[in-house]
Amino acid sequence: MNNATVFDALDTRKKTIARRFSDARDYNHHASIQQQVCQILINQIADTQQSSVLEVGAGTGLMTRLLIANIRSEQWIINELAGKQLPILQAILPSAKVKIGDAEAINLGKNHSLIISANAVQWFNDPLSFIQQSYNCLQSGGQLLFNTFTPNNFLQIKKLTGQGLDYPAVDEWKLELEDSGFEQVKLSIHRFELPFDNPYDVLKHMQLTGVSTNQTATSSNDTPFIWTKTRLQHFESDYWQQFSGQDKNDQPCVNLTYEVLMINAFK
Repeated sequence: MNNATVFDALDTRKKTIARRFSDARDYNHHASIQQQVCQILINQIADTQQSSVLEVGAGTGLMTRLLIANIRSEQWIINELAGKQLPILQAILPSAKVKIGDAEAINLGKNHSLIISANAVQWFNDPLSFIQQSYNCLQSGGQLLFNTFTPNNFLQIKKLTGQGLDYPAVDEWKLELEDSGFEQVKLSIHRFELPFDNPYDVLKHMQLTGVSTNQTATSSNDTPFIWTKTRLQHFESDYWQQFSGQDKNDQPCVNLTYEVLMINAFK
């Protein structure tokens, strides 16, 4: 199946997500928090010798590069939603089998010793389903390691625009892991406050990292979010009023909150 056919098979929401990340050409340069997340995940891998590694939602290959630098595996399976990333991922790891498509819908194989995913599961239509899906794809003793985000992620954007993803609560993840049969479950929260010179730079950052204030959640609100001159003016003034601070040089800034949930468990 070629990339065009795979893209046509995606639902409307996933097509939008794939387009946004395909258009985020400078993602690696601007995704500083995402890079830190990848490093935290890498540090939690239990065994540097693996039999079969599955990476879900590889994107531009931030995690893929770290994986091949830090562990060895007899088999590599790399999944990515956006077909435009295929040449990049194949160049990073030529021996890998790259599976382009919706991770919620395609066959990701069985008996993996490690399933890892960075900054991707929050885009699932049903993020919690990734737990049972992973359990079914892991071998006995295999490790599941990924991150998502808490309901406090991008809290400034949600408050000022009403837009954003619906993130399951930490307790929901814990219950799903336990019900699916996972053991040695560890959940940890990492909070980052990213400073910007002004609110417009916040919006630019989100665009450059493939995130948009337009509706991409799975809620019943299907009305597109459109920026107008008046809405932008209110956004700027309200952001300064409610979320201003000082950067490391004691200069005025506005902050954007990333609140990351790390999940580490074994079958």
